[in-house]
Amino acid sequence: MTDPTANLLEIENLEVRFHGERTVHAINGLDLELKSGEVMTILGESGSGKSVTLKALLKLLPERRTAMSGSMTVGGIDVMALKGRALSDYRGKTVSMIFQEPALALDPVYTIGDQIAEAVMRHERVSKKDALARALDMLKRVRIPSPESRLKNYPHEMSGGMRQRAMIALALACKPDLLLADEPTTALDATVQIQVLLLLRELQKEFGMGIVFVTHDIGVAVEISDRIAVMYAGNIVEEGTVGEIIKDPRHPYTKGLLASNLHDADAGETLSSIPGSPPPLDVKPDHCSFAPRCAHAEERCLSALPPVFKPGPGRRVACILEEGRAPQRLGQRLPEPA
Repeated sequence: MTDPTANLLEIENLEVRFHGERTVHAINGLDLELKSGEVMTILGESGSGKSVTLKALLKLLPERRTAMSGSMTVGGIDVMALKGRALSDYRGKTVSMIFQEPALALDPVYTIGDQIAEAVMRHERVSKKDALARALDMLKRVRIPSPESRLKNYPHEMSGGMRQRAMIALALACKPDLLLADEPTTALDATVQIQVLLLLRELQKEFGMGIVFVTHDIGVAVEISDRIAVMYAGNIVEEGTVGEIIKDPRHPYTKGLLASNLHDADAGETLSSIPGSPPPLDVKPDHCSFAPRCAHAEERCLSALPPVFKPGPGRRVACILEEGRAPQRLGQRLPEPA
């Protein structure tokens, strides 16, 4: 039985750079931990590095143009060292992924049943008949109506919500330890979105897997998460439980995200926006990346990386505003020169 107190996922000092006409610094010294059976949402604006983090965990980034450093382990497996057959065995069985747009992720020339069955046969020694039976069972678990007929459907013959459910069935067919979900509800209407979130939560508890969920929608993060990690410019600026992040946000960026949320406006609060734009990614940060947009920035915010404080168990904030009230300060690594 999986130890619920153990870390299923450990990322330490991860850096991801893309090389081309210019170097893009997508991830800058990222640290992240996830326990078995826990749901962690990475929350942030578009371009903050959320999807890159998930693709790095599956080593789906273009190899020739990508440089990665640091360490990533999933269930004790050294992800950085994986290649060839070992990498293929890892994908789908240890870690699986729900992509943002299933219409692009699913193969248009194969039926849904054949795609799920192929994944099962790749990782388990079963016959095509048994693999199709597993596919049918998974379609039933994700509550697709008339699953026997949907098994023979091609992706284009299904609605967006049904394709997303089929994508979830495919991702869970081999019962992975860790599920990565890259904004899987963004293209769905509100009613279907809630249905998919509730389904994911139910299946997560049934399978006992960990989930890293990516979104820019605070309402979605609250619905699905145990913990939230707020990401900005390729790094985590704040982390805590859902209650801590929503009721006691500490980082100015987190406060800005909450203040710009429509749910707050509906409650009678003034809707605001975060001034400015995210920093250019072709410059490696040597100071607080949020400082140019922050109303509380001081001169030192523009001259050095912010210290990381730990106000409580599982809680961290990368901001000088924590000085004087945070009981523990963690060491802040400075990125190596490019």
